[in-house]
Amino acid sequence: MSEKNTDPNPVIKFIILYIILALALFIPAGTIFWLQGGIYIIIMIVFSTSFIIYLKKKDPELLEARAKTKATESWDKKIGVIAGIFILAMYILPGFDAVRFHWSSIPLIINTIGFFGMILAIILFFLVTRENTYLSRVIEIQEERGHKVITTGPYKIVRHPMYLALIVLYPSHCLALGSFYALIPSLGVIITIIVRIHYEDKKLHEELEGYKEYATKTRYKLIPGIW
Repeated sequence: MSEKNTDPNPVIKFIILYIILALALFIPAGTIFWLQGGIYIIIMIVFSTSFIIYLKKKDPELLEARAKTKATESWDKKIGVIAGIFILAMYILPGFDAVRFHWSSIPLIINTIGFFGMILAIILFFLVTRENTYLSRVIEIQEERGHKVITTGPYKIVRHPMYLALIVLYPSHCLALGSFYALIPSLGVIITIIVRIHYEDKKLHEELEGYKEYATKTRYKLIPGIW
């Protein structure tokens, strides 16, 4: 890892994040006896733990990069704030909706589909992580690490497969937790992702060597055959 990095331990950052998200889920619910919420937390803990163990062993520099949260572009900062508000709403609403007030009535089969969608998104996330060691949470060209274009794995199909995983994950999250109302902020997150893709793709075209050629071969940004 770079000696210049002064961020706290990435593992600690992930632990703090999931404690906050668990509180955002269960405090609005008013109870810890929430089956879907419990299953959700277990899935995310297993995924996060596996993810951290894998990266600490295989790619510690990527783990460090994923822990970085300070955006360098002004537009990325604005998008991050807006997306963060929507994501927080996605965690707060299900407790009120599915448990405390029962605004939505979602059958178990829909919950199951939601959890299945989450697992598919997590699998895609892992495949992307395995291929792309430059997968920072902030948009930047990592010149100090010899940043280059990734063209293998999911990147053969679309240019931004990580965002595809997120677009599958967020609505699935809402259905798994039994909240139709949470789909509203999830749509907001998806819109911010599309906006971010536009700016990120433009930056990569301008600043990352070989990206223009890659974009001519892999034409679709997010969804094969559509965009």
